[in-house]
Amino acid sequence: MPAAKTMKKLTLPGLIDPHVHMREPGATHKEDWDSGTAAALAGGFTAILAMPNTAPPVTSAETLQSTLLLAGGKACCDFGQYLGAGADNTASAPAIAPFSAGLKMYLDQTYGPLRLDDMTDWLTHLQAWPHGIPVCAHCEGKTLAAVILLADLTRRPVHLCHVSRREEILLIRKAKEQGIPVTCEVAPHHLFLSEDDIPAIGSGRSEVRPRLASRRDVQALWDNLDVIDCFASDHAPHTLAEKDSPTPPPGFPGLETSLPLLLTAASEKRLTIEDIILRCYTNPARIFCLPDQPDTRVEVDLDARYEITAAGAYTRCGWTPFEGMPVQGRVTRVTLRGKTAFEDGKVLAQPGSGRNVRPEVTTPPGVTLPD
Repeated sequence: MPAAKTMKKLTLPGLIDPHVHMREPGATHKEDWDSGTAAALAGGFTAILAMPNTAPPVTSAETLQSTLLLAGGKACCDFGQYLGAGADNTASAPAIAPFSAGLKMYLDQTYGPLRLDDMTDWLTHLQAWPHGIPVCAHCEGKTLAAVILLADLTRRPVHLCHVSRREEILLIRKAKEQGIPVTCEVAPHHLFLSEDDIPAIGSGRSEVRPRLASRRDVQALWDNLDVIDCFASDHAPHTLAEKDSPTPPPGFPGLETSLPLLLTAASEKRLTIEDIILRCYTNPARIFCLPDQPDTRVEVDLDARYEITAAGAYTRCGWTPFEGMPVQGRVTRVTLRGKTAFEDGKVLAQPGSGRNVRPEVTTPPGVTLPD
């Protein structure tokens, strides 16, 4: 009788995804706080930070509080909520800052209504927003160069989201060498997909911002891995009907595929397990000033080989751009504060068991909580 195969187990700390879109309020047919945080646990993430381009967008004390109330009643893992920067909230935003995961400035076109075109508004936000609370920027190409300049002028740390191109990562390298206070993240879809994959994915389904780049751009990200502070999924779910429509919205789901892709790269010696921990736990916790999660860990079967599929995923959108891609490494158990939150494909954490990552604050000024 053959001996039973022994699983090669790896234990990681609870991972942090600093860039996700929950779609609640306003588009719960794509995702809500329950399904999205369940997907996070299935992917090995015990804390997520949600972007503000919802409907309505999170730009005020009232919209922030209402979104946090939704999250508090539904989230299965820990969570934070960004505040969106607008031309009309430069004066009010600083008072709300302690209740948010950080400030998000949209400096290029993306999904939703938030876009900040006037650079004087960028400057006002950077000067007024409290230090010690992160500022993140959706910026590409020339706007990335511009916000690096403003970070230097204001000596204000800025986190650059979803860097995707060679020119951008090389500029960030130079900025860091000059002591400019910037950090950056890269999404797995920009590490593992290129514009050459668009025909196989489909033109509508491959719509994402920033767009998929060239193989040369992808290689430049790998060649400059030491410049990348965080891996972030930019989980941005839309339904297949929406993606296959004449006007497909940009965005990919990613919470359940990020870690398997990174573990596969580790098995291929393209990076190390230590690289993953640094960029999915250590650096996000530091950059985003997140509290410790005691007795929290993620267990992985490093030998598990399988193909990525949307079937059985917890995300509500029902598809993945990585359909059929072979990977190695599967999350088998997630423990959050001593309780098993996910095991053998099943989310066990109850909706509402997640905690706000800004636990020391309660209600933004000017807001009255419901009885």
